Amino acid sequence: MFSFLRNKALCTGISIALGSIGATGSQITTAAETVGSLEEITVTARKREENLQQVAISVSALSQGEIEHTFARDIKDLAFASPNLIIDDTSQGPGGNAALFIRGIGVADVEKNFEPAVGVTIDGLFIGANSGAILRSIDLASVEVLRGPQGTLFGRNTVGGMINVETSKPTGKPGGKVRVGYGNYDTMWADGILNFAVSDKLAVKLSFANHDQRKGYFFNIPTGKDQGRNNYESYGIHLLSNVTDTVELQYIFRNEKTVEDTPPLVNMAQPGTVFCDSFGLCAQSLTTPSSGDRYKTNTLIFQPTTWLLSPPPDGIVTSSVDTLTRNLDPATFNAMTNIFKTHWKVSDAVHMDYIFGSYKTKETIVSNWTAESVMMFGTDRPAEYDQKSHELRLSYNGGGPLNFVVGAYKWNSEYDIRLRSWITFVVPGVVLDIPQYTHQETSSKAAFFDGDYAFNDRWTLNVGGRYTKDEKLSRQRGNLSTAPDDPTAAWSEFTPKVSLRYKLLDDTMMFASYSKGYRSGGFNGRVDSQDSARDPYNPEYVDNYEAGIKSEWLDHRLRLNGSVFYMKYKDKQEEIGLRSTGATGQRITVFNAASATLKGAELELQAQATQHLNLRANLGLLDTKYDKFTYDNGFGIVDNSGLKFRRAPKFTGSLDFSYTQPVGAGEASIRGAYHHIGEHFIEQSNRPELHNNAENLVDLSANYSINDVTYSVFGRNLTGEDAWAHGLNVSGLWAYASPIAPRTFGAEVTYKFGGN
Repeated sequence: MFSFLRNKALCTGISIALGSIGATGSQITTAAETVGSLEEITVTARKREENLQQVAISVSALSQGEIEHTFARDIKDLAFASPNLIIDDTSQGPGGNAALFIRGIGVADVEKNFEPAVGVTIDGLFIGANSGAILRSIDLASVEVLRGPQGTLFGRNTVGGMINVETSKPTGKPGGKVRVGYGNYDTMWADGILNFAVSDKLAVKLSFANHDQRKGYFFNIPTGKDQGRNNYESYGIHLLSNVTDTVELQYIFRNEKTVEDTPPLVNMAQPGTVFCDSFGLCAQSLTTPSSGDRYKTNTLIFQPTTWLLSPPPDGIVTSSVDTLTRNLDPATFNAMTNIFKTHWKVSDAVHMDYIFGSYKTKETIVSNWTAESVMMFGTDRPAEYDQKSHELRLSYNGGGPLNFVVGAYKWNSEYDIRLRSWITFVVPGVVLDIPQYTHQETSSKAAFFDGDYAFNDRWTLNVGGRYTKDEKLSRQRGNLSTAPDDPTAAWSEFTPKVSLRYKLLDDTMMFASYSKGYRSGGFNGRVDSQDSARDPYNPEYVDNYEAGIKSEWLDHRLRLNGSVFYMKYKDKQEEIGLRSTGATGQRITVFNAASATLKGAELELQAQATQHLNLRANLGLLDTKYDKFTYDNGFGIVDNSGLKFRRAPKFTGSLDFSYTQPVGAGEASIRGAYHHIGEHFIEQSNRPELHNNAENLVDLSANYSINDVTYSVFGRNLTGEDAWAHGLNVSGLWAYASPIAPRTFGAEVTYKFGGN
């Protein structure tokens, strides 16, 4: 009942906002003079610059000014901007391992054999792994959230949606900004950008950032110290050269380095699991971990003393538990990005673009997944990931009824992980030191087309399609009696899209669309047998049917957009934890186990209510249902068709306001945001200990700007919600979890100078 009342209150709040805007409008005789219009938002969701209100897809967008007012440190802090969007850090790896879900579709696994179900692009580069996908930046120019399958124009096909991020371009004018701040948990940050011109043909932007959280959110009971410290550093350069009047070149380089404590976990093992029943490592209740508090952990990290002086053998090494030694090494994540862009204006109607991108990461982390002071299951996971892509596009817009984009795309990626698993629960008093080396390669080629044809001033047809061919290779060594052949597999698919747009009024557009999403198959990254090393899982598909309306009212002071959707999910890939006779006692296997139906509605509102007050709100309704969910666990057929989708709350919503007022010689502003996420499971098997009740997150900030300096104070999660960000039931052996960030607050000073 309380959840229903909260939902009703949010709906009522939006209704009141609409009503107040209408009342305000009726009292204004010269609206253009008294109250400004909303900022026109330009999006690049279809690889050309377009007004948000004219694009026949469900997309939410934030401008640079709106992003700055949120005090966002990464894209996770911007999840409020879109309905039916969930962004969490899974705490399974260093550097931010993303769980991105749109309309209940997403992936929350650390292994890089999983193609993203929700993609992330930055400056035109598609990030092909969940590690590092929680992007950080101080100079974001725009963020777009595209909901539904994006299989036509973006680098890799995605079935859930896309988050498209652009950073600011060099201005060519001397100037920049510097930001410094301090927050609770002894957190300090300093970052900045510097713009200048080398010549009238070459503009340069330099950037740097340091974010140092010197006290963790967690208290470690066995050590008596805090845990969760994190230091992030980055620097970059962005070059922009207008070689001629028709040719523009860009080069973007970013280097990022994170050094942090191994992300803390808590033990949520319940009666009926092996670790609880056989070893007494039990959570205190369905909502309280063994440590007694979600921000307290019992975790101590150990490692065996074997393999220290030589490479690991191709087989299991045994040693006594007495040889275990504490591991105090931090986790590390390094990322290097290179992007090269060429834009050629062949003529007024024809443009050509070429984008080369590379993204490399290297990470180290030692974990105790048991989340206790004893180590039942630990790992060492050093890994490297490397992707390269080439994209060539030709766009045509002659001012007539036809405009289109056509292009080709090539992608290659590979990753290596030298996994060690340390198991002590199988043989009493003995550590099983289990090696597994995984190398996987992906090669993808695609050709795509997307075009509009305007029949007249009101009706416009959009047709698009993408043909993709994916090839993958997998190499597994260790933890197997004999090394398997290096299997390969290939898949190809054509993903169409069609939409019809109708201009009902000058400021009102309606659309209906169909699109198909495709997510490639692959090979398991964690295996325990010849079969699981050799046998690939197959692609999954989503058919999306959608209708919507986009409108502006009251002299462009009110923007109201809405949509309804119906999606059919086929051959859905499910990562399922199973008991195993292998040395680790468990395995996670991917099955094309399910088909499902997803449907819902979304509403977005933005309003310049008065000269000083801006409002933003959204609502998301979601209904997900497995039509069929069955698989063979080795002992028989399991039917999970009655389970609920993970990270798929029936209701999400946000209310956001900003109020600006001249004060003295400067300008003061205040921003408040309320974000509601309905109850949901965070894990596929619907374990009750890995369930979140409804979350109500409140942020607040205040600013005062004078003479190019802005003084700010802000707070996040002021209600102190302690929901789970991630959790996993490990094949019925035990369960672990990690909560969202607690209440945080801070103060900062920003100085802008010159032509920034």
